[in-house]
Amino acid sequence: MLDDRRRKWFDGIVWTAATVYIAMLVDTAQAADHRYPVDNATYQSECGSCHVAYPPALLGAGTWREIMRGLDRHFGTDASIGESAQAQIKAYLEAGAGRSRGEVPTLRISDAAWFRKEHDGITAATWKSSAVGSPANCGACHRQADRGDFDERSLRVPAKEVR
Repeated sequence: MLDDRRRKWFDGIVWTAATVYIAMLVDTAQAADHRYPVDNATYQSECGSCHVAYPPALLGAGTWREIMRGLDRHFGTDASIGESAQAQIKAYLEAGAGRSRGEVPTLRISDAAWFRKEHDGITAATWKSSAVGSPANCGACHRQADRGDFDERSLRVPAKEVR
């Protein structure tokens, strides 16, 4: 009888520990779902000097090619860079590009279907607030965006402005 109780106690501890361990693995895997490496110094220096150096995985290769082809008219700004830097950045973006999700390619990340789905609860007033400015300002809410970390644990949506 005593051995049976000890076995049940031991089994309970083992199953509890296994459940906790699996939960931690799942939590870690889910946290990694919104972390994308941005590990090219030229890309971070050139593109990150004006805005977040968006992780290559956020857009498809064809979209990145189109963006790089139009740097002289990059969303209303001349963002032209030297040929060597442009070739290096283009290769980096294409190599790390995300898969085409069967949607119509868009040059703006904020126009992508996945982006709209992820941000469907954000009001127009929040986007236009002085703390955010536009959907392109990832760092306003995603505090680690400059490192490619868009995990919800570091998410802080600015409070509504009082007028």
